[in-house]
Amino acid sequence: MPWKAISQVMERVKGNAVRDALAAGWASLGLDRLVERTPAHRTVAFTIAVTTLAAKMAKADGVALPIEAQAFEQMFQIPPAEEANVRRLYDLAKQDVSGYEAYANQIARLLKHEPELLRSVLECLFFIAAADGVLHPAEDQFLRIVAERFGLSRLEFLTIRAGFIHDPESPYAILGLRPDASDAELKARHRALVRAHHPDRLAASGVPPEFRAAADRRLAAINAAYEAIQKERAAGQSVCEERCT
Repeated sequence: MPWKAISQVMERVKGNAVRDALAAGWASLGLDRLVERTPAHRTVAFTIAVTTLAAKMAKADGVALPIEAQAFEQMFQIPPAEEANVRRLYDLAKQDVSGYEAYANQIARLLKHEPELLRSVLECLFFIAAADGVLHPAEDQFLRIVAERFGLSRLEFLTIRAGFIHDPESPYAILGLRPDASDAELKARHRALVRAHHPDRLAASGVPPEFRAAADRRLAAINAAYEAIQKERAAGQSVCEERCT
């Protein structure tokens, strides 16, 4: 992502009220207009929208923690020379959650032809939200609304969520299946998810490396869920066989 352009934005927003600063910077640089011939995830607009949305998500529970900022920097691998400017933008955005829907809409518009990357952005937001070990209900609601603005279905949202948040029903939720799914359905679903999240496929789809890190984590969760269900069913089959003999 074009991190260097962040410095231009931060210069433009000096002196503005916190609530209006980001919007003013966005408009003054013409970031509300798409740049033709430039991949959406390489535009200044996308970089700023993702940084702002991540910061506001961290603030959703009332307190933006340092560990969440560290998770953001870890996920997006910011060049050392640009860390100061990116942190200024992040710190400005994290002061309140106001207007986050607009940034979610901007990302959805920029990536309207790249559904894989939209899902990757949501995965990165979940990675940051889960960094402190707890998903606050306000963060959960924030992410649900972002998923809706991205045009993702409830099943897509729950499947991504289950890769980072371990609820009691997580093995089946991670795979997006009901507990009564047949073995054939289980196997087919697992193959489809592994294929969809394979690093080579994501790379071929244009998903940049910084977004593939969260997908790697979710692929591991998918495989772990599949193995857990297989073990559970194998154990159940053994008990049934013992009782029938």
